[in-house]
Formats: sequence, structure tokens, C-alpha cells
Amino acid sequence: MAASSDNVGSVTGLLENCVSKHGFEVYPLKIGWYNSVLPVSLRLVYPDDCLAVVVLSTPDMFEQAFLPFMQERGYQKMCDPIDQCVKHYVSSAVSQCFPGQKVDVRYDYELLPSRKPKFLAQTAAHVSGAAFYYQQSDVTDHPWGQKMLGVCVHPRFGGWFAIRALLVFEGVTVGSELVQPVPPDCVPSREGRIKLLEAFNLHWQDRSYRDIIHPVQTYSQKQIDYFSTPPAQRLALLRTWGFLPRDDDQPDTQTQMNGHG
Repeated sequence: MAASSDNVGSVTGLLENCVSKHGFEVYPLKIGWYNSVLPVSLRLVYPDDCLAVVVLSTPDMFEQAFLPFMQERGYQKMCDPIDQCVKHYVSSAVSQCFPGQKVDVRYDYELLPSRKPKFLAQTAAHVSGAAFYYQQSDVTDHPWGQKMLGVCVHPRFGGWFAIRALLVFEGVTVGSELVQPVPPDCVPSREGRIKLLEAFNLHWQDRSYRDIIHPVQTYSQKQIDYFSTPPAQRLALLRTWGFLPRDDDQPDTQTQMNGHG
């Protein structure tokens, strides 16, 4: 099924109507944009003109989605509570907005049998124009003798956001009318990029990399407390907040990179 730019807008509009009130943002992209910057081993096996949408969580997600989710549904064992929450809202939106449409939903925490991620979240955010993915290769004559991991910066939230899911609309193709946006270069200077990558790689615990720009909103103190707590101790924290009254719940201590929020 072919999709015009108007139809693409309808897809993103429907999704936004469902998830924006819960603190999520959505951005469309073509699979070809994503695959073109990756080696063959990491590409998604879909046509280049296949429509996909990347889903981000904003600082509002914690209070508008996570805490209500925990209040209403509680914690189910064997899965991280944040992951459960994101899956609930995203899958509910897909079912509600696109009944009968085949949508391949890939979450940031999911791995393939090969242990590779089901999608590269920061790459998807960059090619969709949602956030700029700053990497070591973006620093001319970089000063490091070690590998520095890259990090995305959102034009409004800085580092106070997370990339949560990629939705691939199987069978929906998009033509040349959907033009690839350029992600906003929030940290254009070499010095700023050095500061960003060093803060993210060497001092991520102090959260200074998140404030590389002046964000319009940051995480609440409650949200900071949650993500600053080691994963194995987060259920105990939720109990103190009144969400998990039972003492027999045992946490699953496995966490993924995005568990830092």
C-alpha cells in the first residue's frame, strides 16, 4: 500500500493523539534512511521506501504515563517496570489507531537471538530528525585514545529524554514526497562536542551531559531519584511510594542501556 505525505501525516497524527498526552513524541522515517547509514549486518529487512515511526519519551512520561500505570496495573514480574509501561501505551496505541494493519513494533530493550538490538535507537532518532546523534567521528582531530560512545541530543530537552520504540508499517510505502529532515545541530562547536562526549562517557552519573543545551524541561526530582536508584533497588523505592505493597515481589535485575532513562 502506497502512502502520500498526507497519509504519513495521518499516521503520525493518529499516534500523537494517542500517546502525546502520556509524554511521548513520534517522528516518521523511511527504512532506507536508516539502512543507508548502517552496515548490512545491522540493517532492517524491509524495502527502502517502507514507512516507520520512532517513539521518544519526554520528561512528562514519568508522571503522565509511568506513575499512573503503576497505580492502575502494578508490577508484573520478569520485566522492567518502565519497559512494561512503554509497551502498554505503545501497543495500546497501535491496536487502537491501526486495527488490521501489520505493524512491527521493536522496543529499545529487545534483543535478537544474536544479542544484537532489534534496532539502533540513536540512529533511528537521528535519521528521523528527532535528535542529533553526536559521535566520535563528529569531532575533528578528537583528543581521545579510547573509543567514545555517542549520544543523542534533543533540540528542546537536551539529554532529558529517551528513545523507546520503532514502529515499522509493513506494506506501507512512501514516495519522494517524504523528505528526510536534518536533525537540529544543537552542539555545533568542536569544544561543545568534546564536552558532551566526555560528560556522557566519563561522568554520566552526574547528568551534566543532559544539560549540554538549556532544556525547556528536565526530569522531575522523583524521576531523577528513580533512575538514579540501581535497578535491583527500584522496586523497593516504588514500595516506599505506595505502588508495591507486597514484600514478596522480587526484581529482575537485568537492565539495558536505556534503563538509565
